[in-house]
Amino acid sequence: MSKIELKNITFGYDTQGTLLFDQANLNVDTQWKLGLIGRNGRGKTTLLKILQDQLVYSGKIIHQLEFLYFPQPIKDSKQLTYYVLQEISEFEQWEIERELNLLQVDPAILWREFESLSGGEQTKVLLALLFIDAHYFPLIDEPTNHLDIVGRKQVAEYLKKKRQGFIVISHDRSFVDEVVDHVLSIEKSQIELYHGNFSVYEEQKKIKDDFELAQSEKLKKEVSRLKKTAAEKVEWSRSKEQDKYGRASEKGSGAIYDTGAIGARAARTMKRAKTIEHRMETKLTAKENLLKDIEYIDLLTMNYQPGHLKRLLTVENLQLNYQEQSLFRAISFELNQSQRIALAGPNGSGKSSIIRFLLNQFDGGRQGTVIRPERLKISYVRQNYEDNRGTLLEFSEEQNLDHQEFLNNLHKLGMEREVFQNRIEQMSMGQRKKVELAKSLAQPAELYIWDEPLNYLDVFNQEQLEQLILSIKPSMLLVEHDQVFLKKIATQIITLNK
Repeated sequence: MSKIELKNITFGYDTQGTLLFDQANLNVDTQWKLGLIGRNGRGKTTLLKILQDQLVYSGKIIHQLEFLYFPQPIKDSKQLTYYVLQEISEFEQWEIERELNLLQVDPAILWREFESLSGGEQTKVLLALLFIDAHYFPLIDEPTNHLDIVGRKQVAEYLKKKRQGFIVISHDRSFVDEVVDHVLSIEKSQIELYHGNFSVYEEQKKIKDDFELAQSEKLKKEVSRLKKTAAEKVEWSRSKEQDKYGRASEKGSGAIYDTGAIGARAARTMKRAKTIEHRMETKLTAKENLLKDIEYIDLLTMNYQPGHLKRLLTVENLQLNYQEQSLFRAISFELNQSQRIALAGPNGSGKSSIIRFLLNQFDGGRQGTVIRPERLKISYVRQNYEDNRGTLLEFSEEQNLDHQEFLNNLHKLGMEREVFQNRIEQMSMGQRKKVELAKSLAQPAELYIWDEPLNYLDVFNQEQLEQLILSIKPSMLLVEHDQVFLKKIATQIITLNK
């Protein structure tokens, strides 16, 4: 049994001006299957880079096993997959074939060019490479992005059966819930370790947050009461002091008053007021130490503009094909106002092709009928959005967006204001995804077509989208593999079959 120890780790990017980690300490058993979670930009991938000694930090990291990161960089994707993997790590052919069989992948895939593999196939062969050598500790960063529902279940089963530990980052809550036995949460003021899966983390985090909210409310009321009492005593003391001097002047005229007793009583009252103020400051300090790690989820806005038409799409016996080979069996459905239809099916079954066809971007053949109103206002979230470029102002002007609404949603999605000054092409993939999503939310639309909207988004962003969609009830056609999300927001799921 070996350990990974982090001692007083401190790190922050110069451009951000704040520390991501400040004197962080952590002990990890290398047999743990550890889920690493936290808001986008909180430092999940940064922590993996620190473990690999790719960033300059202060503190100390002690570890016996070497780290191996997923996804591994590919030097030449035109090579056969076997040789691509050999350039990353040495192995025997039977070893990689064993892991591929466990992942339910035909080992013949090794003798195809790497670039010819689907995203899901590339993910699986690179994952297989992680677990050949037990002298490495895998760091797995977003493995589910290119996996369909079946692929996610296969990878989850594969990871569950591994005796070897790892750290995994994934936006898919059910996937993380299934494969991890510990959760490391990067919170606003600290990193915190939870023993259990994602459901245990959510439950314990909620109990902790609810307790702190109750304590904060209790302290708030107590501070308010103490403030009022202290103010009353100070006011009484001042009035008696004034009364003492007034009566002292009257004493000179022959009246008899005990001004000494009045002054002593006023002094005692003032002293009690000072004691109350000290108690109040103590409770204020206690209140300030609460709520530091509660994640506040701001409500997003959506420029949904439903028209007078009830039916937005009618699809009858639709089949799409490339070179006369059908992608799926004929499907029929109707999409009415406020309905949210999800297209489901394995990778390569034609889900994104249907979207491209509806947007007049499909270059294959088709059979069947699609009826939709002319001038239907559609807002589209794409899987690939690398062509988004320029500053946020330039981008919003080019897309004819309300710039303020666009920025507000970006900030609510967790993008820091200092990032607003960066060019889009210089942003992280998570930040670029938020730009694509915030663009869609700001566009006036009668129908939203979203192709895998949750890729690169954290669980808090997903909750934001769920709340928004359930509140606004927009008309939507979407492709998404996250079952928790679909169960909450989809009114109908259409599964594509060969």
